[in-house]
Amino acid sequence: MARRTFTVVDIVEIYVHWYAGRSKSQVSASLGVDRKTIRKYLAPAEAAGITPGGPPMSEADWAKLLKSWFPELASRRLNQVRWAEIEPHRDYVKRLLETTTVTTIHQRLRDEGKLKVSLSTFRRWVHENLPEEAARSKVTVLRENVEPGSEAQIDYGFLGQWINPATGKRHRIWAFVMVLPASRHMFVRPVAHMDQHAWTEAHAEAFRFFGGVPRRLVPDNLKTGVDKPDLYDPQINKSYAELASYYGTLVDPARASKPKDKPRVERPMPYVRDSFWSGRTFTSLEHMQAEALLWARNVAGQRQCRPLDGAKPMSVFEAVEAEALLPLPEEPFVLAKWSRATVGPDIHIKVGRTLYSVPWKLIGRRVDVRSTAVTVQIFHEGELVKTHAALEQGKRTDRSDYPPEKIAFQMRTPIWCRGQASQVGDACREVIDQLLEVNALYRLRAAQGVLGLRKKYGDIRLEAACCKAVAVGDPSYRTVKGILVAGTETDPEPETGDAGASAFLHGPEGLFAATVPTQTPGSVHDDQGRDDAEEAAR
Repeated sequence: MARRTFTVVDIVEIYVHWYAGRSKSQVSASLGVDRKTIRKYLAPAEAAGITPGGPPMSEADWAKLLKSWFPELASRRLNQVRWAEIEPHRDYVKRLLETTTVTTIHQRLRDEGKLKVSLSTFRRWVHENLPEEAARSKVTVLRENVEPGSEAQIDYGFLGQWINPATGKRHRIWAFVMVLPASRHMFVRPVAHMDQHAWTEAHAEAFRFFGGVPRRLVPDNLKTGVDKPDLYDPQINKSYAELASYYGTLVDPARASKPKDKPRVERPMPYVRDSFWSGRTFTSLEHMQAEALLWARNVAGQRQCRPLDGAKPMSVFEAVEAEALLPLPEEPFVLAKWSRATVGPDIHIKVGRTLYSVPWKLIGRRVDVRSTAVTVQIFHEGELVKTHAALEQGKRTDRSDYPPEKIAFQMRTPIWCRGQASQVGDACREVIDQLLEVNALYRLRAAQGVLGLRKKYGDIRLEAACCKAVAVGDPSYRTVKGILVAGTETDPEPETGDAGASAFLHGPEGLFAATVPTQTPGSVHDDQGRDDAEEAAR
């Protein structure tokens, strides 16, 4: 029964009939008023002890009592006064009703300080003064029949709580549902997480279940599919856009908060919950998903569907829609997760629980990351800048991503040192080989130091200095550097032999015995002489 607006006169008539001895059912049938409404308005009289057949009561007497029992009825005239406040905005309200709801119009007028009346008063004014415009705003336009294979409507629906028998943990389970409107054939996949991976994986499984791809996808505006909802230019996230591009389909999201844009998937949700989920037990999520496929094919697909004139969705699908779907690609879709990250000062980004290096010039920049089970690709402004092998946890660093001068020591390995020394010359290679012959890592810095002299003195002088250091039997960094600093790498070698002096044939012991006087206590000069002699002997 349509809702009525009751006045004091209407309620007085109820009381007159009731007080005359008629039952509430008879009053309801006679006046065309619901029995619940009759009981509501007669309740104050019964509470006051008034019973039918008592002392005579006039309509004025009843009206007086009703105003005390229902004071809101006496405020109808006040409403007329408040309506006068709304009247200056009639044209504005009439124009907005073509595209805007009554609630939104009231909110705008209140926010702009043009109106102070309540929403209920504003609604009564609109329905009383602009009935045609108010009715027009409620009109629902039925969608035309969808061509087979042209569309799929997609949504998530909450199924309930599930306790995992293996772990004892409680999980909230959701159903990913894709419905083909033409045949009403549906795909159902229970999931424990509504993340991006589950969203794209469910799409790939749905296309495999149907054996083809619909030309247009109508999802809700979930973040897993749509980054920025917009009626004319919705921004689809990279993962969902990659899936749509691979399968050759179009993503056309429903308008935000407009469930009528995808009614074919909204209505079956209670049916999925009751027929598939309620009262059933599952041993695992995989078991649940396998049972959902069987249920979608053997139960939901075989039901009598009233919109199809009693035909079965599975039969209609096989007859007219299966062949109208786009064919599946030959290769299966590779599930990828897209994310965004900022390159830190250590030239790494964090993807999940892993750190990956990025070329140092991108420090502080935002990059897009595409992650699969095998590889991690990093993009900057649409250009691929780095690829790593995927790692579940830890750190992957390519040292070539660092500036060369920042990791010079780490990059100059023993192999590198030998290669650079060969470029200088044989003597330099011999010096490096002797330095790295024993405990190469401990002597690595010395070898790097020798090669570092190339930058200041050049290859020719360094080779000559190394040649001289090898000749004197001291191929060390300090010796090579000392020769170069002194500039003696090209001096002739000192002559060997006695140079005309008489031979000394007694050996070092005899030399010291003959030349060093016996030390006397307190003789400083004697100590100095012995030091000089020992230095000469060395």
